[in-house]
Amino acid sequence: MKKSLTVLTLIAAGFTATLSPMSASAGAIERACMSSDRAANNRALCGCIQQAADLTLSNSDQRQAAKFFKNPQKAQDIRQSDNSSHEAFWRRYKTFGETAAQYCG
Repeated sequence: MKKSLTVLTLIAAGFTATLSPMSASAGAIERACMSSDRAANNRALCGCIQQAADLTLSNSDQRQAAKFFKNPQKAQDIRQSDNSSHEAFWRRYKTFGETAAQYCG
């Protein structure tokens, strides 16, 4: 219960943070999202996705995941890899995706 409250508090704080302009300290995911050519790349959504990344991925994982915006094939390669570190990353990345989908729409 306490862990759930902490996560919800962090998410609520993240939603508040996404209402402010993107700062120089924007994370790797948010920067990649904003620079992508997707029509839905807006500040609020990209900020929300970054907050989900902050909750679920290490900085190293975020840098790896940010590369997927420019090269989606890289995600497919990692997902299908038999490398144990890629498999572990993919499990964390799936958790990130589920979290982002739940809180960001």
